[in-house]
Amino acid sequence: MEFDLLAEFGKVYGDTEGVREYFSPGRVNLIGEHTDYNGGHVFPCALTIGTYGVARKRDDDKIRFYSANIKDADVVEVSLKDLSYDKAYNWANYPLGVVWAFGEDRGKSLDSGFEMAIWGNIPNGSGLSSSASLEVLTGTILCDLYGFDDLTMTDLALIGQYSENNFNGMNCGIMDQFAVAMGKKDCAIFLDTSDLSFEYANIKLPDAKIVITNSKVKHSLVNSEYNTRRSECATALKQLQSVCDIETLGDLDEETFEANKSVITDEKCRNRAKHAVYENRRTLRAVEALKSNDITTFGKLMNESHVSLRDDYETSCQECDILAEEAWKIDGVIGSRITGGGFGGCTVSIVKNEAVDTFKDTLGRIYKEKTGIDPEFYVVDIGDGAHRIR
Repeated sequence: MEFDLLAEFGKVYGDTEGVREYFSPGRVNLIGEHTDYNGGHVFPCALTIGTYGVARKRDDDKIRFYSANIKDADVVEVSLKDLSYDKAYNWANYPLGVVWAFGEDRGKSLDSGFEMAIWGNIPNGSGLSSSASLEVLTGTILCDLYGFDDLTMTDLALIGQYSENNFNGMNCGIMDQFAVAMGKKDCAIFLDTSDLSFEYANIKLPDAKIVITNSKVKHSLVNSEYNTRRSECATALKQLQSVCDIETLGDLDEETFEANKSVITDEKCRNRAKHAVYENRRTLRAVEALKSNDITTFGKLMNESHVSLRDDYETSCQECDILAEEAWKIDGVIGSRITGGGFGGCTVSIVKNEAVDTFKDTLGRIYKEKTGIDPEFYVVDIGDGAHRIR
């Protein structure tokens, strides 16, 4: 860890007696965007950057949260008797929502409070799932401190999603929390979000690296059009169900969609559904290509994904379009696309080893010329899911 969180905990709470330490990763999605709430497939992996936590139980009913990432931060204190959302709590609503969801969704109320401190190295607003990382971190802490041994990591993912949907008002799918909870070193997760069946796919890239580029355009999905996209997909699905025997948009292939899309009366809703259907099929083909070591096809499908997110789903932005489209022109770039919820954040690229430095230099220069912003680059490793460190 780059930061001594244990020492910081001692400064804030007086001592470090009885504390336990934890880690929860961020995630990047290689392909399969906005398919997780449409019953489709996704292909994310956990990263080695993430959120660290130090925590211990208290003898009273107080919960105390502290973030070492916020300069001159105050401790947020909440009583177990009042687990309600408060805008003034800011970031602490995410761990608080998990505490609430443990009781509300699983009937597991805490018998005493706890105090925790966090520090993370996921860039804020980057679309690499800092919120899901914090949610699953909190769930991991609660299970360990309070002995909720019957809950699995899949349960923690579902509790994190439940809290974000119902406590923080963000209608996200399951992908982020699932990737954070179930991550495995050097593997991506091929997840069918309709039933949570999954398999690990070993990412064998001996001649290439995964490079994340941060546009430095921050987004807040709760205040963005994310929830609107989900509503538009629901409208399209309902109209398609009048002529197709389907439960989700993920049940459709491209041919069936094209034959029946005219029943979707609103053009925007039709475009949203088109992305959901085509992106799901792209993801299936991309995973098969990877299994066959056909990284070129995988890269082409990544590029197609970005175009669909730009044109049909409209969740890209000018800055991320520049990053992806300029990346396509650089020799050695196998594929590049926006990743995450959209409206800013990061692109993910697969770049040949010998081209990584040129990629960073060239794309950094062009992006600065066009936007005035210096992007950040992270050559990432794939790591394990949330766990106790010691």
